[in-house]
Amino acid sequence: MTTTHYLDDLSVGQKFGSGRLKLELDAIRRFAGEFDPQAFHLDDEAAQATIFRGLAASGWHTAALTMRLLVGSDFRPAGGIVGAGVDDLRWPRPVRPGDELRVESEVLELRPSKSRPEQGIARLRVTTLNQDDEVLQTYVASLVVQRRP
Repeated sequence: MTTTHYLDDLSVGQKFGSGRLKLELDAIRRFAGEFDPQAFHLDDEAAQATIFRGLAASGWHTAALTMRLLVGSDFRPAGGIVGAGVDDLRWPRPVRPGDELRVESEVLELRPSKSRPEQGIARLRVTTLNQDDEVLQTYVASLVVQRRP
């Protein structure tokens, strides 16, 4: 059974986890071919001569996978995951073919709305990690979360 989290149910410091998702080479190439067609996302040999020193997933692919994992995570805000903005998006290390991704999120701030008392803003630090617990992506999300009726 999943729990719906209203703004009033959350607390600063609360943490949530996700399941895991393995990223295959074909998926990296498909995404890159359509949305970020650069050699280091498409061609193993060409990627060896870049700063990545091997094929790497697009950061935008990582962001999309992070969203997929976040939607399926333990964090279930009332009204869905509705973004109001993202700050400090970082990709400290590349995602590689075969990496198994997971997401951790932590509540940083909670702010009820003054103009819309039925909702508020939750700021979460979202961290994407691989199977070795290496940080692949981080950002701070401002999310619109419903208040308890």
